[in-house]
Amino acid sequence: MSGAAQTALGVTESAVLAHAPQGCNYLVDGAFSWQDCDYAQTMTLCTKLCEDEIVHGGEELLARTILEAKELDIAALFVLSACGPEIVGDDIVAVCEDVQSRVDFKIVPIECAGFRGSQYDGIEIALDAMLRALAGNGKARIPNSVCLVAPHANANPTWMADLAWVKTVLERLGVQVLATLTHKTGLSEFARVSAAEGVLQLSHDAGYGAVKYLADRFGVEPLCKDIPLPVGMTNTRRWLTALGERFDAEHSAEELIAEGERMVIETCRRRWPVARFFYRTPAAVVADSTIGIPLVRFATEEMELTPALVALRSANPLAQRVLKGELNDLGLAPQVVYGTDVFATRRSLAQVRPRVVFGSTIERHASEGLGAPYIFEVVRPVRQFRLLDREYFGYRGILNLLECVQNEWSDRWRSKQRRYEARW
Repeated sequence: MSGAAQTALGVTESAVLAHAPQGCNYLVDGAFSWQDCDYAQTMTLCTKLCEDEIVHGGEELLARTILEAKELDIAALFVLSACGPEIVGDDIVAVCEDVQSRVDFKIVPIECAGFRGSQYDGIEIALDAMLRALAGNGKARIPNSVCLVAPHANANPTWMADLAWVKTVLERLGVQVLATLTHKTGLSEFARVSAAEGVLQLSHDAGYGAVKYLADRFGVEPLCKDIPLPVGMTNTRRWLTALGERFDAEHSAEELIAEGERMVIETCRRRWPVARFFYRTPAAVVADSTIGIPLVRFATEEMELTPALVALRSANPLAQRVLKGELNDLGLAPQVVYGTDVFATRRSLAQVRPRVVFGSTIERHASEGLGAPYIFEVVRPVRQFRLLDREYFGYRGILNLLECVQNEWSDRWRSKQRRYEARW
């Protein structure tokens, strides 16, 4: 339900109705911050199911709540179902179909009870429901255009900066973005997705179903599908080169690559990053697939670490294929864990005993007592609350990641005790 709520809250001119007990509705409330929503401009509703509805069903209450929403100035209402009503057999699809003719906005039911799977599964379910209900019907193809999918399925705490970088790069390449599914997405954008020449999936964790639907239903071409996302020097170069070749913009792609690499090199010459102190140090990467897969090459090439453990939070077979290709190309054979959780991560770290861990605040605690002196918190949740968006994609992303490394290295050697008293 949390993943579906994150996806639905990325659509403007709409409201989200949780057919759920009030406690489950906190999952919807928690999705606000991940989509960078303004609380004053986004509406969420809840049927607030109690004991009677959980035991006997809440379809009547759902219909009444939808009809009460007629007073809202919205173009669409996304109805999300929690575990309780799905267990007792509430048919939210039938209820929505029954009341659709009595309201002016479009109703999109999304069956996303928690027992159906993970947060990533919820994103897939929501994208599928949205595309089937809102996508256009095969409009004429618009040259040099793309649709972006699942940028929010990303553990970078400020993934909006990654999305902004992608849009800036595409503009430099002369490529028009018709729709972003989903972040600040207008309903009119859904009507244009069928006209896109290509679709770019900005996540290795979710969005595969939406890409397949667009390809099968409208013939939209999947782009960069076997290339890791643009984190690090090599991956960014490969990603930009592939787009430049596809859209006959090789010269613009080469300019972007030259400008970016020059900026990174010149900055490193002036600021002296501490990556040189980690030569061949055994490392672990514990993250979502979106950031974790390209981080393997970043850790190997930019920092000259030796990845000994790669633990990814999801286990999509297509993402596994991308990771295997990266490991083969780099000549690495680390321990690999898919669908990891805190227990599996702790156990794997205890077996491998890395000196460096790329992960989150959770991995900082999971590494206690295992002798890992450096924990680079690069994926959510992180201790530092970030008010400003900082991308990991592209060339500034390289510097942002190196800055995380630099700060952790400095903090490691900072005195934790006051060893003397000042005389003044």
